Amino acid sequence: MRRRHLLGAGLAVVVAGLSGNAIAQSEIKIGEINSYSLLPAFTEPYRKGWQLALEEVNAAGGINGKKLVVISKDDGGKPADAQTAANELVSSENVAMLCGTFLSNIGLAVSDFANQKKVFFLAAEPLTDAITWSKGNRYTFRLRPSNYMQAAMLVEQAAKLPAKKWATIAPNYEYGQSAVAVFKKLMSAKRPDIQWVDEQWPPQGKIDAGPVVQAVAAANPEAILNVTFGADLVKLVREGNTRGLFKGRSVVSFLTGEPEYLDPLKDETPEGWIVTGYPWYSIKTPEHDKFLKAYQAKYNDYPRLGSIVGYQTIKAAAAILTKANSTDPEKLIAATEGLSMGSPFGDITFRKIDHQSTLGAFVGKTALKDGKGIMVDAAYKKGADFLPSDAEVEKLRPKN
Repeated sequence: MRRRHLLGAGLAVVVAGLSGNAIAQSEIKIGEINSYSLLPAFTEPYRKGWQLALEEVNAAGGINGKKLVVISKDDGGKPADAQTAANELVSSENVAMLCGTFLSNIGLAVSDFANQKKVFFLAAEPLTDAITWSKGNRYTFRLRPSNYMQAAMLVEQAAKLPAKKWATIAPNYEYGQSAVAVFKKLMSAKRPDIQWVDEQWPPQGKIDAGPVVQAVAAANPEAILNVTFGADLVKLVREGNTRGLFKGRSVVSFLTGEPEYLDPLKDETPEGWIVTGYPWYSIKTPEHDKFLKAYQAKYNDYPRLGSIVGYQTIKAAAAILTKANSTDPEKLIAATEGLSMGSPFGDITFRKIDHQSTLGAFVGKTALKDGKGIMVDAAYKKGADFLPSDAEVEKLRPKN
């Protein structure tokens, strides 16, 4: 009896194992990592975006008939935790690829992990140019327009300003340092007459706005480049408005037109800043209308820029896996290099030369309407139009 019972138990384990394998073969898992607890203003809409995309992908038949499954982890804003999460997703969950991340230093940490472990990584949000250039690698691709691309879009407008004396304010970590460096480089190339009279480097998420505003005012610039975002931006604007820092000065600002950063400013929104952002309320294209309708129907809320990034990240992952018809990293890379696909902003392509997508951004100006900040005079700038030549990229990117 005991032997029969053991045989039965063993058979049950085998059957369970076969069942598990069958389930595994009927689905494809991808690992997603982001700073959910640290930056909810961006990452919660981002999560809603990718969950909507996941529903649409599976409703349309999944990946060549297999269900797409996303296993998500929170990195808490710490590079080491992001690498730990990546390792767990690859070794324990056997995901086919990694995607996500927000902060540039975390994106670089996961990119380094992907390169060492030979795992495909689709970076969603991190903007540092290093991701695709100086620290670029074979296994990493990036969706969002980089600091270089957004700086080039802003410089196109900023160079027309009469201001000659400029100051900069940016968070003191990879993203802020990268954004300031490339803006200064591109701006100085177009306007050799410019002087950079002050730089302020508050710690990310911990700005002491009073001394920052005081120091910039003391330098008496004619224009200011701002790279702060989130709660830091709110504090900077409030203090700057109180002390009259922005009065009579031009301001150029990365990301400030994104609803997740513009909305919290409410009636304190400074008017006339030149910004990149996402004026969802004024985009009238079939692709965006379709996305907007689906998003509002599911969440009864308007999208933020994070919603677009999350949505397009999963749409891109699905397109890559479908084209490759494999989870082998080398086949995923081959499928992604040169891959073109639609997006709520129009068609985009992942470039073979540097693994950067040509997703663009909107550039416009801040304004106040009904006690709320909005973007006006906004125009979509195609990413492909604001990237350096292939010859320049080859100098910037290490040979794989």
